[in-house]
Amino acid sequence: MSWSSGKDAAWALHVAQASGELDVVGLLTTTNEHFDRVAMHGVRRDLLIAQAEATGLPVHVVPLPWPCSNDDYEARMRAALDVARSAGVTHVIFGDLFLEDVRRYRESRLAGTGITPVFPLWGVPTAQLARDMVSAGVRAHIVTLDPRKVPRELAGRVLDHALLDALPEGVDPCGENGETHTFVSAGPMLRRALPVRAGEVVERDGFVYADLMLDQGSQPIPS
Repeated sequence: MSWSSGKDAAWALHVAQASGELDVVGLLTTTNEHFDRVAMHGVRRDLLIAQAEATGLPVHVVPLPWPCSNDDYEARMRAALDVARSAGVTHVIFGDLFLEDVRRYRESRLAGTGITPVFPLWGVPTAQLARDMVSAGVRAHIVTLDPRKVPRELAGRVLDHALLDALPEGVDPCGENGETHTFVSAGPMLRRALPVRAGEVVERDGFVYADLMLDQGSQPIPS
């Protein structure tokens, strides 16, 4: 499972597992090795590890240099996929929704590798998909946003029906055009909910990041 820690990947995992057609054996996540955080989402490693434990699946981390060229990215991903294939992995699940160029890129990179890409959410209308996730109990904090597309004040907010109602016109409800990225702390794909709290909000390289932390003063929330 290509794992970003966000809601689309989490929901794709849920759909894939519910279908019973694939035996999901692990999560594959890229991190920024300079900051030791999930690439683009800016999520701390301890949150990623806690989240993976809550899915019941091992997480395989691919550290990326910073800054990272496309050549560096592709070389490290090829190496990770070689390891996966040698372990018997035959498919990789992606949470992509409708961006044709992204899908074509993934398909081209996997062509000839013996690993087949799977897109369980492809083509699902995102307005309904976002509502379905919230209604199913997915708790997702906005951890990264593009302030050119959505208000800075949404950083750290939990995605709920009220927030979806208030999104500016033209913003994809699932953030598929890069408007927002999220971290999932509860939902049907997790065996237990994670107690998290929003910390400092910073702006870096044109994006706004909300620093989520495990709430050490709380016990894991029963699911």
